[in-house]
Amino acid sequence: MMSKSALIMAALCGSALVAAAGAPPGAGAPAEGPALAETRMVLDKWIETQQVIARERKDWQQGKDMLESRLELARKEAATIDEKLKQVEAASAVSARQREAIQADIAKLKQSSERLSSAAYRLEANIRLSFPMLPDPVQTKLKPLYDRIPPHGATTKVTAAERFQNVLGILSEALKANNEIPVVFEVRTLANGKPAEVRVLYVGFGQAYYLSTAGEAGIGRPSTNGWVWEASDRIARDVLKAIEIQEGKRPPAFVSLPVVLK
Repeated sequence: MMSKSALIMAALCGSALVAAAGAPPGAGAPAEGPALAETRMVLDKWIETQQVIARERKDWQQGKDMLESRLELARKEAATIDEKLKQVEAASAVSARQREAIQADIAKLKQSSERLSSAAYRLEANIRLSFPMLPDPVQTKLKPLYDRIPPHGATTKVTAAERFQNVLGILSEALKANNEIPVVFEVRTLANGKPAEVRVLYVGFGQAYYLSTAGEAGIGRPSTNGWVWEASDRIARDVLKAIEIQEGKRPPAFVSLPVVLK
C-alpha cells in the first residue's frame, strides 16, 4: 500500500510530460534527448501505477464478491432456521421419528449459524483494531456503520446476516477511500503548540501531508493509536505544489515528497 501511494504521487505528472513529448521537432533541440528520456521514465511509472491500481481493484472486487456470497449464505441460513422452527411448532401431529429428524436438521442449522456468527465476530474484531488507522475524514464517514458493531464481549440480538452486511459496508467504503488522493481541511496542532486549520493531502491510508496558511508543513502516518503528525517545514513548498496540482490549480508535474515504507 505504501509503495503504491508513492507511485500515485509520481503519476500526477503524466499528462504534462505526455504533452511535452509531443512538441514539434526542432523545438528546444539541445534538451530533446534528456526530456524524451524523462518523459519515458515518467510514462513507465504512470503505466506501472495503473497496473497496481488495476490489481488492487481486482483484489477488492474479489473480496467484495466473497463477502457478498457469505452474506447471502447467512440470509438463507437465517430464513431456513426460521422456517424450520415454525415447522417444529406446527409439527404436533407428525410422528416421533419425523420430529427427531427435523430437530436434527435444526441443530445442524444452528451450528452453521453459530459458525457464521463467529466469522462475523472475527471480522468485527479486525475492524476495531484497524479503525484508528483510517484518516479522520474516512472515520467520520464510517462512524454510523462502525457504531453498529457490538462492543467486545457484549451479547447482541443482531443476526449474523446483519452483522455481515455491516462489515461489508465498512470494508467497501474503506477500500474505495484507499484508492483516492483527497485534499481536506482539518485542524492540526502545529509546532508552536497552537491548533490551526490546515489543508491535508491524504495518499490513500499510508501517508498524508499538511500545510497551514502560514506555510507550516508536516507529515502524517497511521499507527494503531491513530495518526501521528510530525512538523517538517522544509517540505512546505513541495506540499503546496502537490496540493495545488490535486486541486487543479497547477498543471500536472513531478513532486518529490518523503515516504516511509513498512
